Amino acid sequence: MTRVLFRTRIKFCGMTRPGDVRLAGELGVDAVGFVFAPESPRRLEPEEARTMRVALAPMVTPVAVFSDNDQAQVREVVRQVRPSLLQFHGNEDDAFCRSFGVPYIKAIPMGGSSARVDMDRLRLRWPSASGFLFDAHGGEVAPGTGHRFDWSRLPVGGEMPCLVAGGLHPGNVFEAALATLPWGVDVSSGIESAPGIKDGELMRRFVEEVRRADCKEIGDTAR
Repeated sequence: MTRVLFRTRIKFCGMTRPGDVRLAGELGVDAVGFVFAPESPRRLEPEEARTMRVALAPMVTPVAVFSDNDQAQVREVVRQVRPSLLQFHGNEDDAFCRSFGVPYIKAIPMGGSSARVDMDRLRLRWPSASGFLFDAHGGEVAPGTGHRFDWSRLPVGGEMPCLVAGGLHPGNVFEAALATLPWGVDVSSGIESAPGIKDGELMRRFVEEVRRADCKEIGDTAR
């Protein structure tokens, strides 16, 4: 497989401050995530996220992140925040995820297992998904805690948009991008000084490392 100048999409998740949202846009990030999962330390109320949405730069996608929220909560977020994409991290089925009339991606837990990903099975289970996000949560590991998983369990490339998350930071995202050739990468704790508090220098370095990977020509022996 050869890839030349392929642009990996970047999502910064767990945004809690307008200034961080604004800086993400200035750095060229493709999407920012607002978390509404009940147990997350980065959890926002819809009103807070609606206020921060004003800080979005043009062409930066707002993503609403959920984990087993009830239907009323999701609908209220959709109404107030007007996200362009939904992201589900819990036990939601396809019927639930697609019922809000907004494109969605499904997060797949990679913790607590060592099996390789079966993309055909995932497509059958969530046929309406716009893509899949592979995260290190699962088992005893919660999302957004900085853990990583074995990237060799993922299919490399492929037609279905796939994002890699879990334990990414400026020191390893170059390696992750070359190992998995993802549609995108998703980071939260790896660019923070504290939960929800983004570090501007880490944000900048993360983007630089992804772009460095994008500019590397990849041959069959890359892995």
